[in-house]
Amino acid sequence: MRDKEVAGLEKRFFTIGMAGHIDHGKTSLTKALTNVDTDRLKEEKERQISIELGFAPLYEDQEIQISVIDVPGHERFIRQMIAGVAGIDLVVLVVAADEGVMPQTREHLEILKFLGIKNGIVAITKIDRVDEEFIELVKDDILAELSGSVFEGAPFILVDSLSRKGIEQLKELIIKTLKEQEMRDTKGPFRMPIDQVFTVKGQGTVVRGTVYEGTIEEGQILKIMPEGLDARVRQIQVHHKSAGKAYAGQRAALNLSGVSKEDLERGDVVVSSEHFIVTKTIDVAIRVVEELEHLIKQRMPIKLHIGTTEVMGRIVFFDRNEIKKENGEILCQLRLEEEIVTKRGDRFILRRPSPQETIGGGWVIDPRGQKYRFGNHTIEELEKKKEGSPKERITAALMEAKSLPFSELMKQTALEEQVLSEQLKEKEFVLFNGKEYTLSVLIDSIEEDIIDYLQEFHHETPMKLGVNKAELMQTMQKKVPKNLLDFVIEIGITNQVLKRKEQFVFLADFNPHVPKNWAKRTENMLDELKKDELKVRYLKDYFSAAGIPASIEIDVKRFLEHQGLIVMLDEQFAYYGAVFNEAVDKLKRNTGLEFEVGEAKEILGLSRKYMIPFLEKLDASGLTKRIENKRVWK
Repeated sequence: MRDKEVAGLEKRFFTIGMAGHIDHGKTSLTKALTNVDTDRLKEEKERQISIELGFAPLYEDQEIQISVIDVPGHERFIRQMIAGVAGIDLVVLVVAADEGVMPQTREHLEILKFLGIKNGIVAITKIDRVDEEFIELVKDDILAELSGSVFEGAPFILVDSLSRKGIEQLKELIIKTLKEQEMRDTKGPFRMPIDQVFTVKGQGTVVRGTVYEGTIEEGQILKIMPEGLDARVRQIQVHHKSAGKAYAGQRAALNLSGVSKEDLERGDVVVSSEHFIVTKTIDVAIRVVEELEHLIKQRMPIKLHIGTTEVMGRIVFFDRNEIKKENGEILCQLRLEEEIVTKRGDRFILRRPSPQETIGGGWVIDPRGQKYRFGNHTIEELEKKKEGSPKERITAALMEAKSLPFSELMKQTALEEQVLSEQLKEKEFVLFNGKEYTLSVLIDSIEEDIIDYLQEFHHETPMKLGVNKAELMQTMQKKVPKNLLDFVIEIGITNQVLKRKEQFVFLADFNPHVPKNWAKRTENMLDELKKDELKVRYLKDYFSAAGIPASIEIDVKRFLEHQGLIVMLDEQFAYYGAVFNEAVDKLKRNTGLEFEVGEAKEILGLSRKYMIPFLEKLDASGLTKRIENKRVWK
C-alpha cells in the first residue's frame, strides 16, 4: 500500500465536526474519541467552554484519515462555529441526555442546513446522569426537533464520555459512514481559508485551516488573497506531524516564508491560482430561518460568514422590500464592505449584526455581481444564472457521472437537442467509444492518477514488469467507470506515456531492475552460475552464498528468468541464460533431425542428473518433441 504522502489516488481525507449547545459535552466527547484535549486556551480551561476551534486526529488507516473539529457552542462564539462547520464532511450533533434540545442546538441545525451539510450522526451524551426512561423522552424530543431537517433519519448513538459507554460504537459508525462517502476535489486549484495565524520561534509565520480543495506540497509558491501576497510553503504539518503534501479534507498547518504574521489575518484565503475571484458584490440564492424574530428589510445591514471570513454588507432584493416568512429560495444580492474570495457554489451564513441572530444562508450563484434594476426581469436573469449556462450544466453533469451518453446528458441538463449538440463540439468535451462523452480535464486527471499509481507500484516492486491490467482496473473502478478507464489507458499507450505487454501495464520509461541494495549480490550470484557452466549446484545454494535473503529469492528468481538471465530447468536447477543457449546451439549443430539421450550426453558431457531436466526443458520450450526414446527438433 502506498505511503500517505503519495496516496492521493486511494487515500481519502475527511474532517468531522462536533456541534451542539454549550456544556453538552462536545469537548469531552472529542477527548474520549481522540485522547486529545482540544481546550487549549487558559480562558477555556478556567471557564470550561470552547472559545476557539479545537482540532484532533480521530482515525487513520491505509484508506482514510479523519480529523475532528470541536466547535464552540456558546452563542457568543457562533462565528467560530460557522468557520468550523464550513469545511467539514460530517457533523456529530451532540445533545446532553440531562437537558435535551436547547436554543443553540436549534441554531446549529439551521446553520448546518444552510451550509449544505447532510451527513450527520446524533450523539446523546452524559447518559449515566439519567435513567433509561428519561433518555427515551430526550430521544422523542430530538426526533421532533429533527423532523424536516437535514438530520431527519440520522442514526442515534448513546454515549458517556467519562465511563466510555458507546464511544467505540460511535467511532466505528463515523469511520463506516465516511468510508462510503466521496472525498473533496483534490485535482482543482488549492484553496484553504485561514482560521488561525501565529508564529513559531525559529520557523516564522504559520497559518492553519481546513483544505477545501486541491493539493499543496512543500516548496510551492502560493498567493494570500484578497491582498494578493506571494508566499512559499516551507513546511507542511498535519496534526503536528511533517507531511510533504496536504490534500483536500485535511486539517493543515503551513509554515510560510515571504509574509509576516502582521500581513495576514483569519479570513484570508491561501490559493495556488490567481483564477479565484476577489469581489465585493455577489449574486446569491438564500433561504431564511423558519421563525424570524424581526423582519429582513431591503438594504438592511448583514454580517456574511463565508469560509473563515466574516464581513459586513447589505442585502439587496429585486422583487420585494422585506421578508416576514419565506419557505422557498430567494434570489438576491449581497453588497459587501470588504473584498472576499469566493466562487460559484460556495455556501454561506447570514447573521443580523444587532440584535445578533442567524437569519439565513445560501450559496453563491455568481461572484461577479453587477448593479441591476428592481423588477422581474432581473429575477429572470438571476434564475438563468442559477441554472447555469449550457456549458456549465454539461460540465457539472459530467463531473458528477464522469461519462454519459447523449440521451442521458439531455435528461440531466434539460437542454434542447440542438443546443446540446452544438455545445458538445467544444474542445473540453470528448466523445469516446463512439457514444459516450467525458471531459478532457477528467481524462488528464485520470491519467495522472494512473501514472501516480504505476510510479508507486514500480517503486515498491521494481523487479515486476508492470501491474496486471485487471488489477489496475479493479483498483480504480471505485471512482472511474470501467469503459472510461479503459479509454484513458489506451490514450496513454497511444501517446507513449504507458506501455502494455501481454496483460501488464507499465510506464513507458520504466525498466524492471533488481533493487539497488541487492543488485551487486545478484550480479555476483550470476557470475558464479555462469562460471559453473552446465555442472551447476542447486540454485538456492547460489542465492545463499551471495547473501540474498530467502524473503526476496522468489521475486529475484522470477525477474532473472523473465529477463532471460537464467533458465530454470526444474525447481532446483538453473543455467545462466547464455550458457543454456550455447548448449542448445552445440547440440543442434552436432545432431541430425533427431537424437537420443545417450547421444546428447556425449555431446554435452552431462550426467543423467542434468541431462534429463535439460531435455525436458527443450520439450517444454517447444524446441524439441519427444517420440518414444528419441527427440525430434522442431
